[in-house]
Amino acid sequence: MTLKLYNTLSRKLEEFEPLVAGKALIYGCGPTIYDYPHVGNFRSFMAFDLLHRYLEWSGYDVRFVNNLTDVDDKVINGALAKGITIREFTTPYGEAFLADCEVLGIRPADLYPKATDYVEAMVEFVGRLEKKGLAYQAEDGSVYFSIAAFPEYGRLSRVDPDAIKPGTRVSMDSYAKEDVRDFALWKAAKPEDEEAGAAWDSPWGRGRPGWHLECSVMSIAELGETLDIHLGGEDLIFPHHEDEIAQSEGATGKPFVRYWLHVKHLRLEGEKMSKSIGNTVSVGELVAKGYEPAAIRHQLLSAQYRRELNFTMEGLEGSAKAVQRLLDFEARLSQLAVGEGAPSTRLPKLAREGLDRFREGMDDDLNSSEALAAVFIFLNEANAELDKVGQPIPASDRESALEAFHSMDEVLGLLELAREARVVDDTTEEWIEEQIRLREEARAARDFAAADAIRDGLADRGVMLEDSAEGTRWKVVK
Repeated sequence: MTLKLYNTLSRKLEEFEPLVAGKALIYGCGPTIYDYPHVGNFRSFMAFDLLHRYLEWSGYDVRFVNNLTDVDDKVINGALAKGITIREFTTPYGEAFLADCEVLGIRPADLYPKATDYVEAMVEFVGRLEKKGLAYQAEDGSVYFSIAAFPEYGRLSRVDPDAIKPGTRVSMDSYAKEDVRDFALWKAAKPEDEEAGAAWDSPWGRGRPGWHLECSVMSIAELGETLDIHLGGEDLIFPHHEDEIAQSEGATGKPFVRYWLHVKHLRLEGEKMSKSIGNTVSVGELVAKGYEPAAIRHQLLSAQYRRELNFTMEGLEGSAKAVQRLLDFEARLSQLAVGEGAPSTRLPKLAREGLDRFREGMDDDLNSSEALAAVFIFLNEANAELDKVGQPIPASDRESALEAFHSMDEVLGLLELAREARVVDDTTEEWIEEQIRLREEARAARDFAAADAIRDGLADRGVMLEDSAEGTRWKVVK
């Protein structure tokens, strides 16, 4: 089976065939850095990461560009409210976004371009559109894209032709699908733009780029005139991505994007998550409450990106247990006794079947839910086999199981995050070992109440003890 992706442009699943065999050029619409990101934002960025990881896992040479929007209406209003420039205003929010990406184990993009670094290229791009008769300067000094001059406008969002009002204009970055007008490419500067440091020279006078123009220019500058995949949240289909297509194809005369992927928004405890209604929670807030990053990542991956995901605290508890099961399985495999001449097991066969099942899920439009299920089916079957055959086993059987398990996690990205959350310093480790020694002394003296108290005290601090014939082992749990 080959990778199939749901293309918003065609409204159907299509086999992924990049423009150049073996290479994948991907652009993701990143955050507008006017506020701190919330976990709802990371549903999209986790889907971006899943695609990035899976394509690399599948052998593609991936170039992934994820922009940071640092000039638009919201940014300017925020900067003015604080009495600072847009550069000063956006810098901490951009840094916070990248820090949260690292916390959640999101693989870095090759580039995080900022719109304000591409203004010169944006001015040139608007000039190209004007020369082709696709753009015009209005009496307000702004330059608009003429949708009447681009007959294919509306292909992506399937706008109602009766909603299109050629010749009328909208200067705002966001507007309704029922009110389609010529949109701003270059906005004439207002005093507040100058005050916020959001105005640049151009042939049309001082001004700033329109939001939709920014992504077209940055993506083409860094990836070329035709992208393999363009990613974004479902709210960006109109007007943002529709306008990107019009201005990009209008300027280049080439198809702009081969595959459009859009991520469905998540809900928080059954309610819509939105900054505008104050129903948000950040990654940092969840971590401060004791939820580990691997559990947050697991829940964000628990539903396929186009399906609804209800993010709940109860779900995070379940995700934490799932992550612990993964770590326990890894530990069991790693600690298995091996020996020459040991009877063979079904582990290699189960590993192959697990990988096939995992690949089948991922090839089905990045179905992370099915991919996670494949991992846990393999885990359950392998544990059952180990319970049956005992130890030792052939070293090659153990390695087959570990390699398959780690290979699948290269895409899911859970184990390393989970391990990092359980690292203890030398002082803590020495204290744990001392508590275990004291517990053993209490048990030897048949003071089981003292032994149980030590065990319970460790458990309260997230340290679980496992007694076996070989002695007592401990692990950190979350």
